[in-house]
Amino acid sequence: MTRENPYAHTTAPYEHTTVQRQNREGEGGQVTDGWPDIPGDTALTLKIPEADPLVRTGFPAHVTLLYPFLHTSRIDTSCHRELAALFASHDAFTLTFAEFGRWPGVLYLDPWPHSPVLALTKALTHRWPEAVPYRGVFDPAPAPHLTLAHHEGPATQDAAYDALETELAPALPLTCEVRRVHLITWDGGRWRDRAAFGLGGEATGGGAGGPTDR
Repeated sequence: MTRENPYAHTTAPYEHTTVQRQNREGEGGQVTDGWPDIPGDTALTLKIPEADPLVRTGFPAHVTLLYPFLHTSRIDTSCHRELAALFASHDAFTLTFAEFGRWPGVLYLDPWPHSPVLALTKALTHRWPEAVPYRGVFDPAPAPHLTLAHHEGPATQDAAYDALETELAPALPLTCEVRRVHLITWDGGRWRDRAAFGLGGEATGGGAGGPTDR
């Protein structure tokens, strides 16, 4: 089943630039991205490795909690402690991915329920109100989603994504345990893992990691 989503262009942090360009081009015209990634940007995401085999973007399967977060120059020991305490105060949860959704150029999975994801985003923006989701481009902010593909334009997406849904549907529903939140950083060329924070006191794998694009 496909669920339509009114929030177009929103696949941040990993691949939003491509989709933003697709959706804002006119009849072959070029555009300037509305919210380009800036070196030093950070984001907080939920990795969904169970969905990696379904994703056609070349990026890890993920649901974005907050993009952008704080500039990396502000991510110090005190910030790490606050993030760890904030996430420890929220229990781990389960997300189910059973429905597809589309907007121009994009096919995604709808994570359900939305409530634990939105609760984390709300807690983050309450503590750091300067971290405005999607740089304030959208009001209200986009609903949670997991992007599967963004390679088709409006003229070709129906046939292409109908076929992709048919291919991927036997793998659904996916049920995924979410126990950690990942802090990632844009270095000017790729998003890299920086730290992980456990939910409900779950042990973490904090610290710098390897590149997140693959």
